[in-house]
Amino acid sequence: MATAANKSNPVLDWIKNHMPEKPPKEEKVSRKEKRERFKKRLATLTPAEQKYLRRKQIIDAVWPIVRGLLVFGLCFVIIYPLLYMITTAFRPRSEMNDPTIIWISHHLTTSNIKDAIKTMDFWNTLGNTLFINIGCSILQVITCALTGYGFGRFNFKGKSIFFFVVILMILMPSQIILIPQYMFFRYFNPLWVYHAITGNYINLINSPLTMYLPALTANGIRAGLFIFLFRQAFRGLPKELEDAAYLDGCSPLKTFVSIMVPNAGSTFLTVFLLSVVWYWNDYYVSTSFFTNNSTIALQLKNLDASLTRIIFNNGNIKINARELIVWMEAGCLISITPILIMYIFLQKYFTEGIARSGLTGM
Repeated sequence: MATAANKSNPVLDWIKNHMPEKPPKEEKVSRKEKRERFKKRLATLTPAEQKYLRRKQIIDAVWPIVRGLLVFGLCFVIIYPLLYMITTAFRPRSEMNDPTIIWISHHLTTSNIKDAIKTMDFWNTLGNTLFINIGCSILQVITCALTGYGFGRFNFKGKSIFFFVVILMILMPSQIILIPQYMFFRYFNPLWVYHAITGNYINLINSPLTMYLPALTANGIRAGLFIFLFRQAFRGLPKELEDAAYLDGCSPLKTFVSIMVPNAGSTFLTVFLLSVVWYWNDYYVSTSFFTNNSTIALQLKNLDASLTRIIFNNGNIKINARELIVWMEAGCLISITPILIMYIFLQKYFTEGIARSGLTGM
């Protein structure tokens, strides 16, 4: 009588019989044998084929070296300023004139960071910057997403003309419309009747509304690029998703909120990150609408003048430009730190959104 261990399992037997056989391991071949095989192969080819094969062999051997040099050069160009900023920010000003010190300081110090934080009034400025930055970025994501959804999923009269205007927003520098924008905010006339009733205008200069209103109308910093990103993302979604939502009784707005937004989440995050970075680094537009140093970018732009007034209590003192670098680099370091921390945690979703939007294929 057969035991349970000797009984065959039909399922296991079928798997064993139908499993593909493992390929045999390749035998190790010495370099000498490889060269001999290559020579024998060359002997069977025509002269033109031999010439092509030799050229391909040389390219395959040289290209990894060239590629490595290119990557190393790009990394050096990109990382060198960051390394210089970090090493200089913690270096005493007296060592800036020491030719024996190139990278590592003999005596590291945090006084430059403390001076930069004090001069820039960093924590109050950071709060004000985040209030403007995050609010404008959220508004810009919403308005640009709705605009991109309209361009990507609907057909209407004048669509090509309006999209051409969006392309102009990408190509046109902000300096062209800056003066009309300044006049609009300096002499703000709501509904064009406020001046007729009161005889006055509303001055919005030095008000966050100068940043919020353009973002609310999909006309903020780099809004044209964000509309294009959303258009590409929504065009890539299957039409069947939208049709199924319409069959279930969803309106276009409900379809956008319930179907499109969840499927384009990475693009929303990408646009939000780009918007935060550009609002964070902007000082040209901010300089036009703010006369006080209320943002990180403006504080950093005027850091050299503020140092002589706050740290040295003398606005007319002349500081050696080489020694001034330590405070400038310290200011740059504390200014980019919040953005770097944010990017480190969100870089996966950022790259995914760029890939899905199709921007890399432009």
